Amino acid sequence: MKKLPLKERIIETALVLFEQHGYHGVTVSQIVDECGTSKGGFYHNFKSKDELLYHIHDCFISYVLDKAREAYDNFDTPVSRLCATIQSFTKVFDLYKPHITVFYQESTYLVGDYYQKIDEKRDEYRKLIVQMIKEGQTNGDFRTEVPADISTMSIIGMINWTYKWFSKEGPLSIESIALIFNDLILHSLLTEKGMKDEAVNNYLLKSQPISF
Repeated sequence: MKKLPLKERIIETALVLFEQHGYHGVTVSQIVDECGTSKGGFYHNFKSKDELLYHIHDCFISYVLDKAREAYDNFDTPVSRLCATIQSFTKVFDLYKPHITVFYQESTYLVGDYYQKIDEKRDEYRKLIVQMIKEGQTNGDFRTEVPADISTMSIIGMINWTYKWFSKEGPLSIESIALIFNDLILHSLLTEKGMKDEAVNNYLLKSQPISF
């Protein structure tokens, strides 16, 4: 098996140690000892332990933000843009579950410029989803009586909780879970006009139920 580059090995080691012992319970010395490098190797890749924590947070937040931007650019309707964004958001809990777990455990220790950079990306992501929903309300696909801001926070809150219960060994794939989320969200937001869009059927559960 190909050996991971040193930077990735440091990240993988830190993820395990932070999850087990907490951010302040782990030293740089423990990280380098565990992954078989030196402090010189560590500081060649990260200025500090704080920067390492920032990088762990930034990996998955940058992923979902980039995917949301791609969804907006590559799809033509608010429904398809929102559903593609929900799919990529859900997928992150399969791709980056250890990163997200550490984020929720240790995010209070992210301060200064590192916190601001992460917060700016989270805010941009939220605003992009709000924009998708408002555009759907403008063209008549989404219900106007449901506020876009509250709908957005409900979507983010519901999907964020996936990190607590999703398991790769569980009965449902991450793709199946994303489909369930899209079905729930669309049935909450769509107008009668929106339901008539043929593309909507690509994001709804079929008549055959998914077994859990």
